[in-house]
Amino acid sequence: MTEPPEARTGGAAIPSVASVARILLTGGAGFIGSHVRSALAGTDVVVLDSLRPDVHRERPAVPDVLVGDVRHPDDLDRALRGVDAVIHLAAKVGLGVGVADFPDYADSNVHGTAALLAAMSRAGVRRLVLASSMVVYGEGAGHCAQHGPVRPAARRVSDLEAGRFEPPCPQCGAPLEPAMVDEAAATDPRNAYAATKLGQEHLAAAWAIATGGSVAALRYHNVYGPGLPVDTPYAGVAAIFLSALRGGRAPLVNEDGAMRRDFVHVRDVAAATFAALAHDGGFRAFNVGSGTPRTVGELAATLADAEGGPAPRVTGRYRLGDVRHLTADSTRIRRELGWQPHVEFADGVAELAAAPVAVIAS
Repeated sequence: MTEPPEARTGGAAIPSVASVARILLTGGAGFIGSHVRSALAGTDVVVLDSLRPDVHRERPAVPDVLVGDVRHPDDLDRALRGVDAVIHLAAKVGLGVGVADFPDYADSNVHGTAALLAAMSRAGVRRLVLASSMVVYGEGAGHCAQHGPVRPAARRVSDLEAGRFEPPCPQCGAPLEPAMVDEAAATDPRNAYAATKLGQEHLAAAWAIATGGSVAALRYHNVYGPGLPVDTPYAGVAAIFLSALRGGRAPLVNEDGAMRRDFVHVRDVAAATFAALAHDGGFRAFNVGSGTPRTVGELAATLADAEGGPAPRVTGRYRLGDVRHLTADSTRIRRELGWQPHVEFADGVAELAAAPVAVIAS
């Protein structure tokens, strides 16, 4: 029996999506994609995935998956037949390992999205849910005791080398109190992945203007949960910690461990993605986060406790392109689409520690 919409959106009813009979889900064989498929149970879904080897070591058990690439028009035209809406998850993810990654990020994410939008126009499909990311904001927001709300400047290498990790007030240099960002915050991508996610948003917004289509761009925060892929240079921080613990090693925490993030469970993200199908009318960005900031050190310690592994070790190291604090204000999606997160952090981390993980080709 199919769940009612309120069950799939976290307990709140959403506007009708009766006009959406058939959905194309790109990247549907991936980590988030598999959970979105579950949220769409009972719906006619076409799953398109390239099954690229740097994401899937072995072919996942996805029934009726169309193996194809969003960069290839023939694959898209075949997948879009009879489709009313698209959920676009296919992308190269992660911070990357160097400038040599730039062409693949741009080709996979920007070119792939452009090709998809062109194919949607050919097929007359006018509704898109786009998986974007919180990384489009850059350093997030801060509050200075003297100057009030300010936008933190990029951190200087000399400060990072000296262990001064907090971004200062750009006006007086004083330490800042981290603040949450909403969708009105200025964007400031600081690595290849972030730049291509913002590029996807810009293309989708231009497509919405040109076609009269609707775009819900979901700025996912740090997603974790069962099925999280590990052992890849593009993995997120939860996957990196879990991989170390599964190997009997202490999680290595960069900087001083006090970096703030919003860790949101993948089932809550899938519910938000389902809810976003109800958006109708132009381009709209939505933050998708738990609303409760946690430090990276706290995540490492909670995972280590749940795994019964060695305690985290704070290294003092840093990565260029990382931001210090970035947490979400998700009021808009709660108010407009009736979504809210339900998985508590401690419960979600315990579930992650107990679940098998997907080991990926490195």
